[in-house]
Amino acid sequence: MSLPLRDPATCHYDQISLGEVMLRLDPGEGRIRTARQFSAWEGGGEYNTSRALRKCFGLRTAVCTALVDNEVGHLIEDLIMQGGVDTTFIQWRENDGAGQTVRNGINFTERGFGIRGALGNPDRGHTAASQLKPGDFDWDHIFGKLGVRWLHTGGIFPALSESTAELTIEAVTAAKNYGTIVSYDLNYRPSLWKSRGGLDQARKVNLRIAKYVDVMIGVEAEGLSPESDQIETQTFQRLIEKTLQESPHLKVVATTMRRVISASRNDWSGLCWHDGQFYESRKYPELEILDRIGGGDGFASGLMYGFLSKNDPQAAVDYGAAHGAHASTTPGDTSMATRAELDKLIAATGSSVAR
Repeated sequence: MSLPLRDPATCHYDQISLGEVMLRLDPGEGRIRTARQFSAWEGGGEYNTSRALRKCFGLRTAVCTALVDNEVGHLIEDLIMQGGVDTTFIQWRENDGAGQTVRNGINFTERGFGIRGALGNPDRGHTAASQLKPGDFDWDHIFGKLGVRWLHTGGIFPALSESTAELTIEAVTAAKNYGTIVSYDLNYRPSLWKSRGGLDQARKVNLRIAKYVDVMIGVEAEGLSPESDQIETQTFQRLIEKTLQESPHLKVVATTMRRVISASRNDWSGLCWHDGQFYESRKYPELEILDRIGGGDGFASGLMYGFLSKNDPQAAVDYGAAHGAHASTTPGDTSMATRAELDKLIAATGSSVAR
């Protein structure tokens, strides 16, 4: 029971991501509307996995994205470099002087606390990444000459524009041609699809992309409020089975299982299907959360690490759940965990197979 991963000795990168990287402005414990100062971070649903795999797990990663050649763009670049992610494939767009035709994405984000939920206020119209299109990246060079073991992208990027959806199709097709594992995080954002056909159009685009996906992360599970852990596991198993009916070629389907008690307290665990078997992580009941943004990306990157390093589904879901939980205890989109800390978390109570 394993994935057909490319030999690391023949690949320059363990993982690359395709997606937008925004500047996150964080008011800390306050609110956007009353803030007088912000902390600056970089973040993006796809990129966050590359940063975690490099910074926490020590793997070789890069990001495929676009930025405007101005001071904000180079601030985002500097933050990416601090995370150790290779910036070779960043596409630089000429600054028009006023951001009328092309801009860098900005995301104002509140962490939330107790009864006050987390709040994102993105400002990403006309961004450089949203204008990326097929032909902008030399995939034959990236996947063929250089070699990549794993490509990760997700539902946020193709939601940005028609051209990013087509670029996603181009990327995953090329990756499959070279034997690179492809993962995709559904990450549905209603605000991004509002003017593009809503959930129905998102599903159509996702189904086109899913034909080339090996590892699907996330299931449609909004509104679930299970009465017990057993019902929760069984419910998510049914949702995964529904995903497999639509895309039977998938090698792995994995998801976080969260029960929201409040913005600062969640029940948390992970579930993974592979080769006809379900694998469940240890449970983190009433996990105390400092900043939930990026927790799902933490799960995704931990899952990737488990397969890339051990090619084992139980290790994958264990690292995914532990990493996502740990990422929720620190500020910003990206992980501040060490692998030693995650090993300690995983060893605390052991793991079990969900049957």
